[in-house]
Amino acid sequence: MSVAEYDYLIVGAGLYGCVFAEQMSSRGKRCLVIERREHIGGNIYCEEIEGIQVHRYGAHIFHTSDEEVWAYINRFSPFNHYINSPIAIYGDELYNLPFNMNTFSKLWNIRTPSEAKKIIQRQIAELSIGEPANLEEQALKLAGRDVYEKLIKGYTEKQWGRPCKELPAFIIQRIPLRFTFDNNYFSDRYQGIPMEGYNAIAEKLLAGSEVLLNTDYAKFRQENPGIAARTVYSGQIDAFFNFCLGQLEYRSLTFETRVLDQENWQGNAVVNYTAREVPYTRSIEHKHFLFGTQPKTVVSWEYPAVWGPGREAYYPVNDEKNQNLYQAYQQLARTLPDVIFGGRLGSYRYYNMDQTIRAALDAALLEAKMWRRT
Repeated sequence: MSVAEYDYLIVGAGLYGCVFAEQMSSRGKRCLVIERREHIGGNIYCEEIEGIQVHRYGAHIFHTSDEEVWAYINRFSPFNHYINSPIAIYGDELYNLPFNMNTFSKLWNIRTPSEAKKIIQRQIAELSIGEPANLEEQALKLAGRDVYEKLIKGYTEKQWGRPCKELPAFIIQRIPLRFTFDNNYFSDRYQGIPMEGYNAIAEKLLAGSEVLLNTDYAKFRQENPGIAARTVYSGQIDAFFNFCLGQLEYRSLTFETRVLDQENWQGNAVVNYTAREVPYTRSIEHKHFLFGTQPKTVVSWEYPAVWGPGREAYYPVNDEKNQNLYQAYQQLARTLPDVIFGGRLGSYRYYNMDQTIRAALDAALLEAKMWRRT
């Protein structure tokens, strides 16, 4: 029997694949990473425009409360002290996010937490919603009418491409209402942007592995059977099985990016547009992530889009139909003991960056234990 050339074939050079490759190559395993795109890093990839690190696939702000993950990622780049404090525009009105006392003060011209709580509680009571039947009722029951109408409804409908009344209630488990004047969007202990850039992190993670770009997995597998003892697959799980049970649904995004001949266009890295009639969900001024002082600026407008062949899959549509289909694919995956499915596409779930790293570290640890037993 022939011996495999590599211990691991890792499909996808996104954050999950990069971390898994680093963990296994540092343990002396031979890893080959293949990537269908022309670059490594997956959706954290940045391109430099006018000396500015531009997040090509949308804003990526690292945040975590996992001390091990924070210590791990800091091995590959120091992080700055960027705090995510987005603002929201509704018509001619501007609000702070997350929903906090600055938001409520602007909404109702009040100053104290007790005033804000009374208004929200009164609006919720007036609606008399029992068990929420859809996302609209869930959001109204959690936040009241004003917050929902101005800051949740339009943005959510754009993001998902359908009315809130047609979306399942479980999409919104909770709405963080903060009764302090705190504009820090995340409550995690650690937060920031890598000062050396996300690309540098990906390059360091893959330093001990071989990498092939512009490589399609299906074709590569056909041409190179048995090249690795085990496969780590971070692409779409339904694509791995050639959609034999049906196609999972996603939402996609498109971006319009422009260089503007001015130093500072919107004064903030992230601005959300919550009105339904505005076609984009947010604008991102990239220089503010690294406190840039370049004479020009680069701004990206983010448009939700229907996903289909040729588009990037960003958000899984985790409704009952798709979850049942994913469970069926999981059953197929269990019949392949030499294939590990991971990452947001392989796991059909939305991961934050720290969750992706945690999942890859845990998977690598299980592999290391397996190797020690054999």
